[in-house]
Amino acid sequence: MTVEIEVVRYGQMHRYYLRQTVVGDSPRPPRTPLRAAQEQVGVAAGRWMGRGLAALGLGPGEEVTEAQVRNLFGERGRHPYADRIEAERLAAGDSPKKAFKAGALGRRVTVTGVDLVFRPQPTIYLLWALGNEGTRLVIEAAHEHAIERVLEWIEDEVAMIRYGTDAIYRVRPPGGLVAARFRHYQARSGRPLLHDHLLLSVKGQRLDGKWGSIHTTALYEKTVAASALYNELVAAEVCEALGLATEPRIVTSGRRPVMEIAGVPHELIRWTSRRSDQIAACLAELEHQYVTAVDDDGEPRFLPVVSERARAKLNQIAARKTRPPKQSARPLAQLRERWKASAILTSGVAADVITSLLEHARAAAAATRARVAAVVDVALAAVVVTATVFVMDKGGRFHRLHLLAEARRHLALVLRARPRHPGLDDRIVAAAIATHCLDIGEPKTVRGLEAGYCLYTARWPLSDLPARRPPTSASDPDRQSQADPGEPAALRPPGQDAGGGRSPASRSSTSAPSLRARWCASSCAPPPT
Repeated sequence: MTVEIEVVRYGQMHRYYLRQTVVGDSPRPPRTPLRAAQEQVGVAAGRWMGRGLAALGLGPGEEVTEAQVRNLFGERGRHPYADRIEAERLAAGDSPKKAFKAGALGRRVTVTGVDLVFRPQPTIYLLWALGNEGTRLVIEAAHEHAIERVLEWIEDEVAMIRYGTDAIYRVRPPGGLVAARFRHYQARSGRPLLHDHLLLSVKGQRLDGKWGSIHTTALYEKTVAASALYNELVAAEVCEALGLATEPRIVTSGRRPVMEIAGVPHELIRWTSRRSDQIAACLAELEHQYVTAVDDDGEPRFLPVVSERARAKLNQIAARKTRPPKQSARPLAQLRERWKASAILTSGVAADVITSLLEHARAAAAATRARVAAVVDVALAAVVVTATVFVMDKGGRFHRLHLLAEARRHLALVLRARPRHPGLDDRIVAAAIATHCLDIGEPKTVRGLEAGYCLYTARWPLSDLPARRPPTSASDPDRQSQADPGEPAALRPPGQDAGGGRSPASRSSTSAPSLRARWCASSCAPPPT
């Protein structure tokens, strides 16, 4: 997943973000002004984004100052110019308490924002790191534009301000949201990793002009859909501007393929993923310890098979155990020279391929576009999306957000980074819900009554489904592509493992056997032919 999310609490702003994140993840020298520290390590200044800037006296693209980000995220949600506002009110004769209150944006909060990290697919940032200056600028522009589009989608479709008794009132922030974006260039391993930290404030104005806080749970639930949208947008713009195309590549056997730029050698992707290999080795050791652990009586402490939830926890532990110290930030020009030299020496890819990587990708794109027709059948896509989402969870239950994320992945697979109509993903979801989904929700809360939180399952009777088949083995999954890249992903029968990432909220949706039996016994009609 190329969009990650973390909660930002007011104490973290001083301990972590103002010391490292705002200066390219490099330790900030003590008592050094923010802009001076950024210039020393060669990273760009942060920039403001969002439609809610005007209400705070800010403008899109303005430089983020330390005082502004400290007030908004580190002082429990105060106005970016709270210091100036408070001084003006004191000068006007207000009491200190009243002047302090004038600089607040509604109630004080502990969670002041979320940190959304956007990074393109490896083949895209490899072209960014190893290509010429023109290629770099095109990719950075596409990256920034995709972030803007995702933020607009969050403002229009995701963000929700709750207020009133038991949070009975829910409204979209009509004026939009406010976010600060900071650009980073490299991973902890020192390899190239173009990514931006988007510090999104939870503060937003209601219809009556008062300030409230958006519900962060909704942001977590839509992270997968946001990631699919970002991947699709950035790949489409990069491919259109540079004459490239995408192709599906299987990273893990039994999981859905990921879309990468055609023509970029797999060896270069492996060159950037040294840390992934370390995590995988540590994870295998932790899984062995997990299944062989016994208590004081010699009885197994855990199940003999590692569940998906346990594997996710063990993966986090493995990531922490193998985490190297952060690299010192350097100017981008120096990093690009070092990356190219390192890739030529250690990646195993010929030097002429690395120096002419864009031309190799364009040649592969021409072959891909000649072989693959960009045709989207909404009715067929609705079947594929419903079936895939249905088998991703053993309970067979899902929400609209899961269908939306899968529809965006399906479009990325079929179109191969060609432009599409902005509402095509919503059309596929609407067709899937109307034709192939059954509403099984029994809402008992105000939230459950919302259309976006209706609980669905497939209309197909479970008794007619084929037995589960194990995924096919692969000698080297990291170097395999889909059997027929020119065709969309085949419809997986419900019960067959489809794999793929899911949000924590969706993984928690499990069904009891009695409920599944009730679905089977219900008068569920098969999908119309």
